Amino acid sequence: MDLNFTAEESAFRTEVRAFFSSALPADIQHKVLNGLILESEDYVRWQKTLHAKGWGGPSWPAEFGGTGWNPVQQYIFEEESAAAGAPRAIPFGLKMVAPVIMAFGSPAQQQRFLPRILSADDWWCQGYSEPGAGSDLASLKTRAVREGDHYVVNGQKTWTTLGQYADWIFCLVRTDIEVKPQAGISFILIDMKTPGITVRPIVTMDGGQEVNEVWFENVRVPVENLIGEENRGWTYAKFLLGHERTNIAGIGIAKRELARLKRIASEETKRGKPLIKDPLFAARIAQVEIDLLALEITNLRVLSAEAEKRAPGPEASILKIKGTEIQQAITELLVQAVGTYALPLRRDAMTPGFDGEMVGPDYATALSAGYLNMRKLSIYGGSNEIQKNIIAQMILGL
Repeated sequence: MDLNFTAEESAFRTEVRAFFSSALPADIQHKVLNGLILESEDYVRWQKTLHAKGWGGPSWPAEFGGTGWNPVQQYIFEEESAAAGAPRAIPFGLKMVAPVIMAFGSPAQQQRFLPRILSADDWWCQGYSEPGAGSDLASLKTRAVREGDHYVVNGQKTWTTLGQYADWIFCLVRTDIEVKPQAGISFILIDMKTPGITVRPIVTMDGGQEVNEVWFENVRVPVENLIGEENRGWTYAKFLLGHERTNIAGIGIAKRELARLKRIASEETKRGKPLIKDPLFAARIAQVEIDLLALEITNLRVLSAEAEKRAPGPEASILKIKGTEIQQAITELLVQAVGTYALPLRRDAMTPGFDGEMVGPDYATALSAGYLNMRKLSIYGGSNEIQKNIIAQMILGL
């Protein structure tokens, strides 16, 4: 297995880098690189820019309007995207429900939904977790009862990321209560404008309203919005989660933030000695960098397997665990690097154009917000504890 990039792949990297240099709006780049708040319009504007270039679906096959890039090209694109300061693609449409629609949806569903995902005309959110069904997803209770040519949906979803912006939500619902839990679940697509849907914000530790509760009260969903077969949703859900866990690894973002950490730690302190000169702090940075390098090599091995048409198995769980742990470690070190300047958590200071008085570096407040927000990484997409169980079962046979 050769993990070095070929001449063609290096040329592709140069092309991607040149595009980001010329096409990425400066105001969006500034927000990303400085940890400022991104609005929904920023994500949509950038996705439309990529779509106009023909790069709206980096991981999509050409037959569905994507780039047709191989896994290594996709990896290079993601890495250069993070390094340039481009917004991370909102994954719920592009990287989660779209692959499910491609693999299990009908031709009519593919024609209806996929083009609007690529063009950012539809914003999607995910309806998986419930108050009593997070990591134990099979215990979900949201019901969908068929009445003629509709399902009537009742229940609640929680931790619905960016649901306040969504046009559509893909949901796991219980359609059969007489069979074992995994066998009675279906995968349906629901228009968020349907009567009976209520979105309620959940304020997180960083003061943001990124996640939500979504309530369904007698919501009528056309049967034509069912993906695949009724009661086969668990199969489709596992397929989707494999994509989600690989994406959560966020290697490109981690490399960008590690470089940022080194820059901040290299600045002179009041004592005149850069923090990176402290042996203990430098050792912690070095350990994170070693872990990140090992994770990158593991990810390249997974990509090599995908290029040979072998689907990722427990490797996706390994990427998820280590990727999230590394990102959390970097945010912790960033906060420590600015010390007490990170303590004032002010959301207003994270908006462009803020001209209020600040103590310490302008970027300090965003670092504390980032630290708090990133606590979620080891929970969503299947908690890291659950991922360790998957690894133990699939690799160790326990």
